[in-house]
Amino acid sequence: MTKKLTAEFIGTFVLVFMGCGSAIFLGADYFGGHLAVALAFGLSIVAMAYVIGNVSGCHINPAVSLSMLLRKDINVKEFCGYVIAQIIGAIAAGALLFLIVGQTGLTDQTGGLGTNGIANTGIAMGLVIEVVLTFIFVLVILGVTSDSSKGSVAGIVIGLSLVFVHIVGIPLTGTSVNPARSIGPAIFAGGAALADLWVFIVGPLMGSVLAFIVFKFLKGKAAK
Repeated sequence: MTKKLTAEFIGTFVLVFMGCGSAIFLGADYFGGHLAVALAFGLSIVAMAYVIGNVSGCHINPAVSLSMLLRKDINVKEFCGYVIAQIIGAIAAGALLFLIVGQTGLTDQTGGLGTNGIANTGIAMGLVIEVVLTFIFVLVILGVTSDSSKGSVAGIVIGLSLVFVHIVGIPLTGTSVNPARSIGPAIFAGGAALADLWVFIVGPLMGSVLAFIVFKFLKGKAAK
């Protein structure tokens, strides 16, 4: 179990550091702006999937772990351990980004350590957007991981799915689809990012549950 939790910590750290870091330091004018950030998040998933996938499953996201709990791939104890490790990994990444911005004098292009926000959407629509984006992302994960024949390409498929939900979601909420990813930077950014954090916890978890329900319905007895 220790190896699994360590893997989840490392994977989530890499995801948040590279994904949020790309938003912080590259800004909107580099390689298509939003596309660069979307690729950073997606490529982080691809890289980690092939490093820790055979150790912990490379959830690196409480919403993904929730779907795996519902599918009975992990138990409640494992779920709790995974989520704690993921959040700690995200906080560690947020702390390092905060330190880099503060000590180097580089400009934070996002103004908030790459945190998520609802300034462009409002609470209700922001919540809906996060539910829908997470639904799509987790549905893909459930689909590709339910077929062992797709194991060799699962990391690529999941990574690309994270890229395309970011392409749509970045201008709207900054794209969370991952409570840990939102928690880590928000702790250090404070202000509105922390006040609105609940949207990026509740929304992804709701989207995960919805994805599991729909996947189970579509697959019938084939779904676990």
